[in-house]
Amino acid sequence: MKKADIIREIQAKRSYLCTGLDTEMGKLPQGIERTGKGLLEFNKNIVEATAEHSVAYKINTAFYEQYGVEGWRWMEETLSYLPSNTFKIADAKRGDIGNTSTMYARAFFDAMNFDAITVSPYMGEDSLRPFLEFENKFVICLALTSNAGHSDFQTLKVESEELKLYERVINTVSKWGNPDQLMFVVGATRAELVGEIRKLIPDHFLLVPGVGAQGGSLSDITHAAANQEVGLLVNSSRGILYASQGEDYADAAGVEAAKLASEMSGLMQQLGM
Repeated sequence: MKKADIIREIQAKRSYLCTGLDTEMGKLPQGIERTGKGLLEFNKNIVEATAEHSVAYKINTAFYEQYGVEGWRWMEETLSYLPSNTFKIADAKRGDIGNTSTMYARAFFDAMNFDAITVSPYMGEDSLRPFLEFENKFVICLALTSNAGHSDFQTLKVESEELKLYERVINTVSKWGNPDQLMFVVGATRAELVGEIRKLIPDHFLLVPGVGAQGGSLSDITHAAANQEVGLLVNSSRGILYASQGEDYADAAGVEAAKLASEMSGLMQQLGM
């Protein structure tokens, strides 16, 4: 999927919602078996209820990998439920020396046909380069994350530079590719910093977790970081998946997705998009 395709979907749906399929067996609602069959039934119904409002879906691979071979099969089956016009993200946070990264890239881009994968930049350019060599695929690099521990490293000043580590990461990684193949993960819980990040990378898409359950503000993040093409994929996982624990869980998920999309549409209108 190309950047232009994502932009076209955002304009068509008036939404930049990414729905996260971080499904937990123990949180499946009433009436759903807590088995692989139940998990797949749940995912399929969630996708059908949210597809109208979602331009992207993010599958956190750890939630499936924990079950071994069967979990991988469930992940592949879930991937097959996603509409062809949506952007499909493997939230796998990979990153290793060249040959290993090549194998990771083949697994997620060739074997499973995801459009994008999240990666860690810690091991440097040769760990990301293999992912960047795939045509019409995106590398989504961790930059400023939404978890509490981000301050352990990401906001530390780089010695002899007036930059924080995440700024150095963004400046460096953005030179390895272009906005048609690179995105960055930027957490919504630090909206005041995200505006500064947008100045560093005006044309790249940002994948933004942390809205909703983690306390991030959709309005704040949009006003701080939207560009002329919107340039944002704002993720919601728990807020949509577990909007209800009853048999109406799919309807409730659809309502929650519609609510977020409606707010996004309003914000796009405010910003003249």
